[in-house]
Amino acid sequence: MKFRLGVIGLGLAILLGESLALSPKGSAQENSTKAPSRQVRVRAMPDYPSLARQLKFTGKVKIEATVTPEGRVTTIRVIGGSPLLVPSAIDAVKKWRFEAASKETTEIVEFEFNGQIAK
Repeated sequence: MKFRLGVIGLGLAILLGESLALSPKGSAQENSTKAPSRQVRVRAMPDYPSLARQLKFTGKVKIEATVTPEGRVTTIRVIGGSPLLVPSAIDAVKKWRFEAASKETTEIVEFEFNGQIAK
């Protein structure tokens, strides 16, 4: 049974174009590739999906978020990432709150699901 699950997990990873990690525990870390033009006041980290944790699945999700002048995220566009990890990243970004600004801005956020406990 374990062998069968391992083969299924490997097949899923190959289909989704991602790699398998060695660590059994998982979390996601926010890893912004560029400094946001607005400071984040409230930052929610995504949950590591249980299927991804079971498969020791890792990867990155990159999201473009439109932020109102008041600091709320209104529109989210996925730039890249595994379909297994994207929903969790979207749920987290929806909870983010940014500093107020004079106009609407677009922010890029990247989450890394690397199988390690977030610090």
